[in-house]
Amino acid sequence: MSTADIFHFPRQTGFYKGKVRDVYEIDHRYLVMIVSDRISAFDVILPRPIPYKGQVLNQIAASMLRATAHIVPNWLIDTPLPHVSIGYRCEPYPLEMVVRGYLAGHAWRVYKSGKREICGVKLPEGLRENAPLPQPIITPTTKAHSGHDEDVSREQIIQQGWIHEQEYAKLEQYALQLFHEGQRLASSRGLILVDTKYEFGKKDNQIYLIDEVHTPDSSRYFYADSYEEHFAKQLPQRQLSKEFVREWLMANGFQGRPGEQIPEMTDEWVQHFSRRYIELFEQLIGKPFQPRSFSDAEVYDTVITSLRNLGIKA
Repeated sequence: MSTADIFHFPRQTGFYKGKVRDVYEIDHRYLVMIVSDRISAFDVILPRPIPYKGQVLNQIAASMLRATAHIVPNWLIDTPLPHVSIGYRCEPYPLEMVVRGYLAGHAWRVYKSGKREICGVKLPEGLRENAPLPQPIITPTTKAHSGHDEDVSREQIIQQGWIHEQEYAKLEQYALQLFHEGQRLASSRGLILVDTKYEFGKKDNQIYLIDEVHTPDSSRYFYADSYEEHFAKQLPQRQLSKEFVREWLMANGFQGRPGEQIPEMTDEWVQHFSRRYIELFEQLIGKPFQPRSFSDAEVYDTVITSLRNLGIKA
C-alpha cells in the first residue's frame, strides 16, 4: 500500500487529505481517490493503520457502485488498483444521508438515553436494541471535515436553505431505493444491512452518488442466520461493521470526548481488526480476498496511465 502522503499528478488542481482517503482533483473534472489503511472512529483518526483495510473498502465500494448504477448515476469511472478509484468530480451536498432499518448504534444510544426522536423522526415506545424499525428512516448528518458530524432534521435542512425541498425529496427517494437494494444484496449473502450512509453530489445539474457505498466503514451488517435467536435472547448481534472498533474503544474508555486517551492498539488488535474487515469482504462479495501491496511508483504510474485514457496528459 502506498506510504506517500502526497503525489502530484498531471493537471492536478486540488488535494484533500480526508480521515481515511487522499483525494486528488484533476483538471477540475476528475478525482483520484487513494483509500488508505487509516482508520477513524468517533471522528478521530486512530494511531495505527489496519492492513488491507483500504483495499477492502475500495473493492466493496466499487462492486456496490456498479450494482446500484441502475438506481442513480455514480461518480466511479475506473478502479485501476485495488485501493484506487478514479471518477467524476461532483459538487457534494453538505449532508450525509443516513438510512436506518434497525435500532442500533448511534440511534440506539439516543433512544436508550430516553429520547424518542432522532433528526426529527419520531420513534415508537417499547423498542429494544437491534429491533427492526417499522420502516427504514432517514437521519441526516452534517458533513464535518474535522470533528464530529451533527444530526440534523429534514425541516432544518430546508429551512436553512441548504437544499431546496424538491431536490432534498429526490435525495430521500434515492437513499431509500439504494438502501432497499443494499438490503437485497446483503440478504443474498446471508447478511442483514442494518444501517448505512450515502453521499450525493451534482455534476451537469444531475444528482450523482459519490464516495463509498455499503462498506464496513459506512454500513452495519448483522448475520441473518443468528439474528432472531440473538434478538430473542437479548444477546449482542454477530455483526460485520466498524462497530466492533467503536465497542473496543468504548470498553477502554474512549468515545472521542475531550481529555480521553485512545487505548493502545497492540499488534494483536490491529491484526484482529484486519481479519474482521477481510471477513466482511469475503462474506459480502462472495470471493476470497487477495491481499496486494504496491510501491508508490507503481501507484503513480498506474494512475498516470488511467488519466491518459481519460485524455489527461502531462
